[in-house]
Amino acid sequence: MSSKRGIGVSVFDLFINTNIYISLCAVLMVAQTDHFFELQYNSRLFYLFVFCATLCSYNFHWYLTPFAASGSPRIAWNHTHRRLLLGIYIVMLIASAVLALQLIGHWLPLSIGVLATFLYTAPKIPHKYFSLLSKIAIGKTLFLTFVWMYVTTALPVLVAGEEWTTAHTLFCASRFFLIYAICILFDYRDREADRMQGVKSMITWMSEKNILLIFLVALALFVISTVALSTQSFSTFSIILLLTPGGIVLGLYNYARKHFYDYLYYFVLDGLMMFSSLLTLLLRI
Repeated sequence: MSSKRGIGVSVFDLFINTNIYISLCAVLMVAQTDHFFELQYNSRLFYLFVFCATLCSYNFHWYLTPFAASGSPRIAWNHTHRRLLLGIYIVMLIASAVLALQLIGHWLPLSIGVLATFLYTAPKIPHKYFSLLSKIAIGKTLFLTFVWMYVTTALPVLVAGEEWTTAHTLFCASRFFLIYAICILFDYRDREADRMQGVKSMITWMSEKNILLIFLVALALFVISTVALSTQSFSTFSIILLLTPGGIVLGLYNYARKHFYDYLYYFVLDGLMMFSSLLTLLLRI
């Protein structure tokens, strides 16, 4: 029994640590955007591109993350499997490039997403010019939040060639502020490591009281923008499903500030970004 459990844990770690899970989260979030706005375009090609590009960028990011003896189990796992991360990165880089060529007609919105994604990881590249970015990246959490919102929410609308509406803006705002609230918890967990590495961010240098204030403001704006979607033909049930992960994030705030388990952050909190997407697609509202 214990050997089977050990195999199960190893497979689950592989699923999370090779970033397959977070890449699937991104695809589900795009699918929810498509569903709500009934977008008409080559969605299968775009889903594959988002999956490969996310897998590429995250493995590149983790490959460049330095090993720390006092770090999390994931840091140790990555250190042991660096060649695997590098291999996945190279394969997915090629796959992403091939898929991007098939989407070349949308090169401008795609380029914005690719550039923004690269700039988030760029400070980890071991070169003095890129390393300087970590010293000035005060808004790195906002930047990461923007990347996730843009790729999973705005980009599908732009690729589909839809005329931009108030509903699109509100949906982008709703997703942005939910993701930002989640990212605040990640930044809180990493703030000591960021301080030692000289990485600057708003959360790193804020007091506990101000961090809580920013977190609550983000969730309040999430609720306001989500509820406002009811004026844009979103059903009450849709609004409830969209609000659900926000309530869970709020409930986890105190616990997540005291317990830094990898599964809590890289499975539960990351998964909350796509939780309403999963519910929406399962229930087909």
